[in-house]
Amino acid sequence: MNAEQLEAKQRISQDRTRTNLFRTSEQYMLSLLCTLMPKWVSPNILTAIGFFGSFIILAAFYFAREDRFLLAFGVLGFAIQWFGDSLDGRIAYYRNTPRKWYGFTLDMTMDWLSTIIVGIGFYFYLPEWYRIFVYTFITAYGWTMIIALLKYKVTGKYQIDSGLLGPTELRIILCLIIVGEIVLPGFMKAFTIIANIVLFTMNTIDFVKLLGLANEKDQTEHGATSGK
Repeated sequence: MNAEQLEAKQRISQDRTRTNLFRTSEQYMLSLLCTLMPKWVSPNILTAIGFFGSFIILAAFYFAREDRFLLAFGVLGFAIQWFGDSLDGRIAYYRNTPRKWYGFTLDMTMDWLSTIIVGIGFYFYLPEWYRIFVYTFITAYGWTMIIALLKYKVTGKYQIDSGLLGPTELRIILCLIIVGEIVLPGFMKAFTIIANIVLFTMNTIDFVKLLGLANEKDQTEHGATSGK
């Protein structure tokens, strides 16, 4: 990594601590993209590009009902989504033009809307009985976002990862599910149930940890154990 890329990496990673599995390679790729991105490509344009990727995923699932090989476009959609969603805030920090609260508000809203759009795609593709798991998965992901916001409120640090699993890893897993469905029809049905179990389990663990942090903050602020 040359001096310019090292400087880019330091700038784009200053707003949050990452713990996800592919954080090192991801930060390297983002720093490289920051140095290559044309000046006219603004953070808002990148946000729009990432959001557009969600509609590609929706379309892929919808039309794959007739030809499952069209699911491959869903992988492309996730790649576009990662590109825009991961780079929009990072390039603002790289260019020293961050709008912390504007970006935070826009990012959280777009993430939630993208989740709904992708969920609709899964709803169209899966057989009727399995569609309930689309609802529960979106609910669980919403819970993940709420935990992240509560953790931000309690600790003052915004963290989007749950241990080794972050948005990038989640996208990779979903892409692997898509590939599995293309190769082996019906694969997605089984994995949808497994994904729900994993996500609810991780949320429960994170919630318990967050309660502990909240209790510690209460003790620090009030000088006594708080119970309810």
